[in-house]
Amino acid sequence: MLAVWRVAPGSKGDVRISPFFSIQAARRVQKHLSSKIIKRDVLPPFIRTIAGVDLAYKESLAIGVAVLLEYQGLNIIGKSVSVTKITFPYVPTLLSFRELKPAYLALTHLPSEPDIVMVDAHGYSHPFRLGFASHLGVVMQKPTIGVAKKILCGTIGEWRDDWAPILDKGEIIGAAVVTRHGAKPVYVSIGNMISLETAIKITMHTAKGYRIPEPTRLAHLECKRIVREL
Repeated sequence: MLAVWRVAPGSKGDVRISPFFSIQAARRVQKHLSSKIIKRDVLPPFIRTIAGVDLAYKESLAIGVAVLLEYQGLNIIGKSVSVTKITFPYVPTLLSFRELKPAYLALTHLPSEPDIVMVDAHGYSHPFRLGFASHLGVVMQKPTIGVAKKILCGTIGEWRDDWAPILDKGEIIGAAVVTRHGAKPVYVSIGNMISLETAIKITMHTAKGYRIPEPTRLAHLECKRIVREL
């Protein structure tokens, strides 16, 4: 079942940016939220469901998609789409501030709450240690994983079979992970309430023969379809 939510200007869900917004203020928020990231597993004893999240843009609209899957079989349980007006300027390394609302709305209108959320974005592997996956995870207090297609910062360390650590300023901030033989790696990092080791295992489990894990792959395909139809 696909639920589509549109937020009207002036409605409760239409969150606008304060006229007093500044990059400096956003950086302070980033620093504060980054300090709240939980870097250990806070997971249910048995993981039943996982949601994939992706976003797209068309003109002045932001499209957030959440796809809910069974964790074991990776069968689709439900989908949700939010279409909102873009209310935050494009600022590199602050993209999570413009992506939070459409993703939040999509996730909160799924048929049931996911045990884990996988985001097509970086999490802790971010210059300010608060990519979109971490921002979303801290705000929602949910276990989240960031799986990105490109590295954002840091360097790749020594390979250990199918993964290698991403290092930045002496800290392991994520991992390059090869999910399919011969494919380019994806870049995995913790979002919130999960360890890097577990994030890598979940990424590998959900890859299902593709480079991109099934939760975010399906969310991305749904995003493309919605954009074509708008």
